[in-house]
Amino acid sequence: MTKRNWIGYAAVAAFAVASVTVPTPFADAREKLRDRLRERIAERMGADEGPKAPGGETISYGSNALQNLDVWRAKDVKAPAPLVVFVHGGGWKRGSKDNATGQYKPVHYPDEGYAFASINYRLVPDATVEQQAADVAGAVKALVDRAGALGVDRRRIVIMGHSAGAHLVALVGTDERYLKGAGLSFADIAGVVPIDGAAYDVPAQTKDGPPIMQKTYAQAFGTDLARQKALSPTSQAAAPNAPQFLLLYVQRPDGVRQAKALGAALEAGGSRVEHGSFPGEGLQGHAEINRRLGDPSYAPTAAVDAWLKRLFAR
Repeated sequence: MTKRNWIGYAAVAAFAVASVTVPTPFADAREKLRDRLRERIAERMGADEGPKAPGGETISYGSNALQNLDVWRAKDVKAPAPLVVFVHGGGWKRGSKDNATGQYKPVHYPDEGYAFASINYRLVPDATVEQQAADVAGAVKALVDRAGALGVDRRRIVIMGHSAGAHLVALVGTDERYLKGAGLSFADIAGVVPIDGAAYDVPAQTKDGPPIMQKTYAQAFGTDLARQKALSPTSQAAAPNAPQFLLLYVQRPDGVRQAKALGAALEAGGSRVEHGSFPGEGLQGHAEINRRLGDPSYAPTAAVDAWLKRLFAR
């Protein structure tokens, strides 16, 4: 979404919220309308209205219509290339590889000498978060199985995700059951890049997170504390884990708080952790770090590039 479109959309939504006046008995309906408008703003801010990058190949990794991915081969690389796998966000219930990858990543990473893939996965409420994490692992397995044909080095794979996708890649990088279910292990993942997630500790987020997101958390994670902890990367971060993490975040208080707690837990579990803290606030900053990642003029791009070079040089 362009800045002009975002400003216009936000202004219309704000006017609509402010203009809805209903009698007191219908206050609940008014609140529901406000919630829907806020969620729509969040959804639109995460959308990528640019054209799809050319040259991608679509692969199915399961029988469901959403179990598919796009992959772009590394440019001008003769030897097997490292692979970056991206998992989109959308509150576990929306979004797709076609509207939430960002326009820069499929161009930038192949230009840097890496293959790049962006996956779809089944969505809540038709699927559970557990099934979504299994889909992430299954998508990686499909790429590993085709590594030779795609020119991919199966031992140099990074999984990267934004928002809900950040939670999913962090979960797959801390709870090996998902990789093992796909016939893989932590040995198949060189590193993990969660981008501005905030549900790394689900019980804490359902207690202290933004009110606008509480219904989304309840739908995704339910109210059972044991399940919430099982789906919390911070609670799963005791050894073993994926060996390296780069935690990226903007200045959203809950996102910063949760990323730092996850980083500390990962370090205690023996993983090497680096942090990338960047300007940006609220939903706008949250969307921007995903939408612009891969733009050479955007600071997080250089930070990720440097980390990937160090990681893949090992």
